[in-house]
Amino acid sequence: MTVEIFKTNVKNKKVAKHLLKMLHSRLPACYFNFDLDDCDRILRAQTESYSIEINCIIEIVREHSIEICLLED
Repeated sequence: MTVEIFKTNVKNKKVAKHLLKMLHSRLPACYFNFDLDDCDRILRAQTESYSIEINCIIEIVREHSIEICLLED
C-alpha cells in the first residue's frame, strides 16, 4: 500500500467533495479523502497496487485554484 499526504487550503466540505469527485474520475485506482479538521487541511491519497501520481494530483487540485503541497516524512 502506498500513501501520500498533501497540505491544502481547502476550507469547506463542498469544495472538498468537488475535488474528490475530480480526483476519483481522473485517478480511479486511488482512494482519496480530506481531513478538514487538521490544521493542514490534509488530502490523503492511497492505493493498493499502483504508484501515486503526485504531480497529477497537484495539477488537478491547482486547476481549481486550491493551494497544495506534498508533506514530506
